[in-house]
Amino acid sequence: MKNVVSACFVALVVLLAGVGAAWAAEDMGLITGGDKGTYYAFGLDLQKLVKPQGINLTVHPSKGSVENIFAVYQRPSVQMGIVQSDVLAFVARLQSDPTLTRIAKKTKMVFPLYNEEIHLVARKGITDFDDLAGRRVAVGREGSGTYLTSRLLFKLSEVVPAEMVYIDTGEALAELKAGRVDAMFYVAGYPVKLLKEDVAEKDGLELIPITNKSITEFYPRAEIPANAYEWQRTPVSSVAVKAVLVSFDFRRKDCDNVGRFAQTISRQMSWLLQNGHSKWKVVDLNYPLKGWEQYDCVRKYVGTAAPAGTASPAKSGQNENPVFNAIKGLLDD
Repeated sequence: MKNVVSACFVALVVLLAGVGAAWAAEDMGLITGGDKGTYYAFGLDLQKLVKPQGINLTVHPSKGSVENIFAVYQRPSVQMGIVQSDVLAFVARLQSDPTLTRIAKKTKMVFPLYNEEIHLVARKGITDFDDLAGRRVAVGREGSGTYLTSRLLFKLSEVVPAEMVYIDTGEALAELKAGRVDAMFYVAGYPVKLLKEDVAEKDGLELIPITNKSITEFYPRAEIPANAYEWQRTPVSSVAVKAVLVSFDFRRKDCDNVGRFAQTISRQMSWLLQNGHSKWKVVDLNYPLKGWEQYDCVRKYVGTAAPAGTASPAKSGQNENPVFNAIKGLLDD
């Protein structure tokens, strides 16, 4: 009888241990970008990293930053997103709508990540950004970070293309190869999977420098080094934006989950450097991103100090993205 009781006790302990493990596991969502872009690759790296910590991270592909900033605000299953810093700055300046104002106040930085170089790819014969005047240029699908940045470049430079074509980067590359567009933009940290795998020297494409003075006064200068892509033999001058991991200003459970997530990244950067995308090598988690406040739930777990400046982007049941509508309206003026 004693043995039976002991066996039952052991079985009960095992059962409860299994239940406890299930309770400890947390489901989280991260919205990234196209499945051939650096955002998505970073998402998959983070998914592998946090799995042993009991965090089941779903990595969502997306059209890019403008979609992501609203998804973090609106979708209950998406606690984090990767967003371009110029999209964050742009939204913070939009005061035309109470939803946008709330988004700007409630989006919090988890960590700054890496510089995203602006890739301008064109057929031979176009030698610099200013040559895009009067050309047909693919500027990214509406709602993507590439869309916002490329339109801002034209606004800043006052270079006027014949047509801006709103298609995603995969379609844009096909159109460029076929000669139906003259150039395309892609904002992503090099090396970009799409340009590594789907472009060859025989395609006759080149990376085009971006040195326009009005642009370089607004965006930090960057360089895409020689042989970042097999078909690119020389370094190319460009400009960059910062990729930022963001979250909503959650309280209670999601606050702690995001904090634990950030703590894992902070403590295991060496794993990411060894096993992740090459861009992890240039990530500085303590980079002072001017004007953006790190989420207090992150500071609680990783112990970083709050920066002096503050600003940030928000939940509505509508399918339409008010962030995109406001940005498009301003750029179309």
